[in-house]
Parts: sequence; C-alpha cells; structure tokens
Amino acid sequence: MKDSQLIRPSPSAEATHRATVAAGFVTGMVSGLHARGIDPLPLLDAAGVPRACLTDRDCRVAIANYAALYNGIVRHLDDEGFALFSVPLRAGTFEFLCRGVIGSRTLGEALERAARFLRLVLPDLSVTIKRDGACARLEISEGRRLRSASGDPCRVFAFEWLLRLLHGLACWLAGRGLALEEVRFPFPRPPHAADYALVYAEHSRFGEPTLAARMDAALLDLPVRRDESDLAAFLEGGPGKISMLYRRDREMARAVRELLAGALGSAPTFDEAARQLRLSPRTLHRRLQEEGSSFRAIKDSLRREIALARLEKTRQSVADIAAHLGYSEPSAFFRAFQGWTGEGPSAHRKRHRP
Repeated sequence: MKDSQLIRPSPSAEATHRATVAAGFVTGMVSGLHARGIDPLPLLDAAGVPRACLTDRDCRVAIANYAALYNGIVRHLDDEGFALFSVPLRAGTFEFLCRGVIGSRTLGEALERAARFLRLVLPDLSVTIKRDGACARLEISEGRRLRSASGDPCRVFAFEWLLRLLHGLACWLAGRGLALEEVRFPFPRPPHAADYALVYAEHSRFGEPTLAARMDAALLDLPVRRDESDLAAFLEGGPGKISMLYRRDREMARAVRELLAGALGSAPTFDEAARQLRLSPRTLHRRLQEEGSSFRAIKDSLRREIALARLEKTRQSVADIAAHLGYSEPSAFFRAFQGWTGEGPSAHRKRHRP
C-alpha cells in the first residue's frame, strides 16, 4: 500500500534535531552486522554512539559520532556496503568512485559515470538517470531482491545509504546544495521518516515499486566545480564524511554563508558575524563545529565558488574580482586561488574560456 506525505518538521523540531541523526539510521547501519552475527556494541562505544540507539527510537546521535561509526564499521568489515550486499565493497571503493567522476564536464555526466561504476561493483542495485522535459529522476532499483521483507532494516538502509551517497557526492561536485523535489521510496514508511525532510526532501512517498528522486533537469547541466586538487580534502574523513555534508538542517552554516554572501567586499569578521547573528563567538564556533563546518571554511568556499563563476562566465578583471571578494591585494587573491585549484586565476580563465 502506498503512503504519500509531505514531511516538514516544525521549527522547534528542527532546533531539537539540529546536526543529529535519528536512531533508525543507526539501527539500519548496524543491521548487516546483526545479520552476520557480529556484536555492534564495541563499535558503537568506540564511536561515542549511545547503546540506547538500538532500542530507543527517540534517541539521537551527533552527526560527527554517526560519521565515526560509519567509518568504524567500514574498517572493521573492510566493506563500505556494511555487509548488506552479496558482494562486499572493499575499502577504497568510494575513493575510486570519486576519481571516476571528477573529470566530468557536467553533473549529469558525472552521475552517468557513477551509475556505470556502481554497475561493476554493486550488482545488487542499479542506478539510472532519466530526463523528462524539465524534470529529471535518479532511480535506484534492485537487481536482486535484497531482503524478502520490504521493510527489513537491511533493505531500507541500503536504499537510504546509496541515495545519500549519490546526492551528497553530486552536491559536492556542483559546489552547492541540490534540492530534491520529491523522493519515492520502495518500502513502508519507517519510524524515522520525519528525518527524511532534513536529509533528502520535504516530499516523500513510500511503498513505491522503486526508489525515484525527482529534481529539476537543469541541475544535470551544472558544471562540475571540483577537480583533483579538491579531492584529497574531500576524501579525508571519508566515506563517513558524506553523511555530514549538504543536509538541509545545517542552518547555522547556511546563515553564515548568506551573511557573508551579502557583504563579501567588506566581509564581517568572525566576532562581527556572531554579533549580527545575535550569538556569542563561542556559541557560533560550537554550532558550526557541530555541523561539521567553520567560519573560515564557509568563507573560502563562497569565495572560491564566486571566483570560478566570474572567471569562467564574465570578462571582469582579476583585480576587480579580487576586490569584490574582499582581498586587499590581487596577489593575495592569486595565492588563495592557486591553493584552491592548483593554478592561477588567469590560467584558469584561459583554460575555461579559450
């Protein structure tokens, strides 16, 4: 029976659940361990995840601890697929997935490459990208039935995990969050479905034949903003790090980014930003840290994104771009840009605007 619903947490719920993960995602992640007769408790303890998460649906886990559990299970099993599939995904699979897509011109091309790579290493699930006019769909279907029961935690988490992996990777490649308009899931509504509005999309349907994530087709034409010079930092802390990126509940990082975007030429200092957000510097630092971010990282990311767009799409001089981004001297902008991309601004423009 299909279950269709708009999942929209209240503002108070978002504040309570900020930068945390519902217990259902934890029980799903360890479900493959249970199926193999492996005790997950030592791994939970090592990651700082409360044991109560296995029995208390209301328990929540900080994202950083969830990512630590993710990486701990992968290391213990030497399987980035959490013992959920017929063939293990050996450690390093995520890295080679990233390396396989990094040279793509557009996001659509990157997702097509990802689908072909996954066909080789993950025969149990099939990924396809479809366009239909102004709409596009990322579909995940079973090559073989993962579990007999539709709502089996192993099966539910397998779909949750792969969608999160692909969506997070796509956001990183594009250098921005990418909105999913609706996701249809091929299992009954799970107890932790309220979190789907924070992790995936506000609109979710359950009990569908296959997983289908709908988005604006124009997103597939976005240029890939990342290259090899960005990859090492992205892989540090991975693959669990993907669970910390581009969630819709990271509102403090989003607020700081919007504040900086409105005044990059005279960007506020950290203390000034805290004051404008009506927070103490200590609280702002803690909130950003909880969301896996920092003031410097947000500022650098925003500057990089704007610099790339202006170099590739306008004829604005390098000096003017540097001034707009708040650099006192073009030489300071040159050094920063070279650190981001491994090349100077003029060389980058020449390569992208022949």
